Amino acid sequence: MQIQGKTFLVTGGASGLGGATAEVLRQAGANVVIVDLNTGAGKKKAEEIDALFVQTDVTDEASVKNAVETAVNQYGGLNGAINCAGLGFASRVIGRHGLHPLDFFTKVLQVNVVGTFNVIRLAANAIKEAEPNEDGERGVIVNTASVAAFEGQIGQAAYAASKGAVVSMTLPIAREFAQFGIRVCSIAPGTFDTPMLGMLPEEARDSLGKQIPFPSRLGKPVEYGMLAKHIIENPMLNGEVIRLDGAIRMQPK
Repeated sequence: MQIQGKTFLVTGGASGLGGATAEVLRQAGANVVIVDLNTGAGKKKAEEIDALFVQTDVTDEASVKNAVETAVNQYGGLNGAINCAGLGFASRVIGRHGLHPLDFFTKVLQVNVVGTFNVIRLAANAIKEAEPNEDGERGVIVNTASVAAFEGQIGQAAYAASKGAVVSMTLPIAREFAQFGIRVCSIAPGTFDTPMLGMLPEEARDSLGKQIPFPSRLGKPVEYGMLAKHIIENPMLNGEVIRLDGAIRMQPK
């Protein structure tokens, strides 16, 4: 799909993977609607790249409906959604200080799985009304999984479960949306230099980067954005989960 002039929602678009993706798409000439809970960061990013910001809770139906309707009303339609909103808590199932809090587990699945699915269904309902191109394509949805879906580490039960769900729903949704000319793929990043890792000491960040075979550094958010852009532009990429990890295979801990 040609990106120039098309309209995309980017959830978690205020920073990290989503922020970089929003920038990449704007540079390619897309209309970008940044969707994020963080109003301050979202407005700032939107001003920086000349995008539209809509404060949104991806787990709330009315909130996402509002974001989708805003995009359609502002730009005349919707052509894609990139799901980068997510969170993760590290906790052993049976730890020194007690059991894994059940509400932590529920919260991670609510945001990473339910939130992603909520955006998929509401965005797709708008995308299917778009004018198809010469191949019959109307739009593209890109989700964010993780290498934790395949090699979850100790303490990542909730996060790995949530990202495994994203992996598992990619193909069945892609198959269903074929009738509408909507492609669906997911990206499974490895260890990336995002705000979540930014809270770690520099020594710990360097150590994580050196565990990656090549390049031996943390992934750059723009590299995620570059892959999201390629997925949008390559019509044969559909129903696929693509690892973006520098060949790392996570160890138990």
